[in-house]
Parts: sequence; C-alpha cells; structure tokens
Amino acid sequence: PRREHVRVALHHTVRRITLGRRESVAGTVYGTIIVMATLAAGSQGAETQAWKLATFVAVTVLVLWVAHVYAHALAEGLRQGRQLKAHEIASVARNELSIALAAVGPVAVLGLAQVGALAAQTAVWLALGLGVATLAVQGARYASVEHLGRLGTALSISLNVLLGLVIVVLEASITH
Repeated sequence: PRREHVRVALHHTVRRITLGRRESVAGTVYGTIIVMATLAAGSQGAETQAWKLATFVAVTVLVLWVAHVYAHALAEGLRQGRQLKAHEIASVARNELSIALAAVGPVAVLGLAQVGALAAQTAVWLALGLGVATLAVQGARYASVEHLGRLGTALSISLNVLLGLVIVVLEASITH
C-alpha cells in the first residue's frame, strides 16, 4: 500500500509538471510553444551541443516566466490600487509556474543527450515531440471541458498543435 501511494504521488507530480493543471492550461501552452521555438531556434543540426541548448531553453523560459510574474503582479497591484504583499506575489508566481515547468521534460531529454544516452539531434526531436504531445493533450482537455464530440475533439487537438507548430516554424525561420 505504501509503495502504491508513492507511485501514485509520483505519477501525479510528473503529470502536473509535464502537462500542467486545468487551471494552468494557458501557461502550459505558452511555455510549451516557447520551449519548442527555442529548441528550433537553438538547434544546430549535427553540431548541436545538448548542454548549451538545454541551458538556452531553461534560461529563456525562466526569463519569460519572471516577466509574466512581474507583469501580472504589477497589473494586480494596479487593479487593487496598492502594492502587493510578498505572499500575493508568490501566489502570482505559483499561478504562472506552468510556463517554467513546460521546460522540465525537454531539458531532461537534452540532459540524457549530454550524458550520452541519446544523440543530441535525437534528443532535440524527442523534446519537440514532447511539445507536440503536450499541445495535443491541452487541445483534448479543452475539447473535454467544452463537451465536444469526436470531430470537435480532433479539430481542437489539430488546431492547438498546428498553431503551436506555425509559431515554432515562424520563430525558426527568423533565427536561421
């Protein structure tokens, strides 16, 4: 029973980190697109260095997460007409954490390449695949909440993945 409890808790934690919570879908999608665009922009084909790309992805996502926290905390302070307290800013940071958590899986995959378990380019493709899968899951979540049928669910998933990939391609075409 104890081992099963630990397994369920670990599964829940991994799922939350990789897919986010229902309440944080926007941050998960936004973070995933940032990660995918950064992977596409920073990958150098056969010359890709996994640790440099992982660092590039992690730093980019963290900087944008901090920017989101700052912007939302500033807006909330203006809305309330007062300076936010530390615990309120921490709450904003937690609410926006899904942006940063979107990088955990892809950075871990790049880490596997760094230790020699995968070729760097294979890791890049797997990390991008994790992003596509995350976008598909978020599209399915939306379809579930909206009680869409099979066609609506397929369209929701397709649109979410397509929009994400279009943004990634646009970003990669600008930087390469």
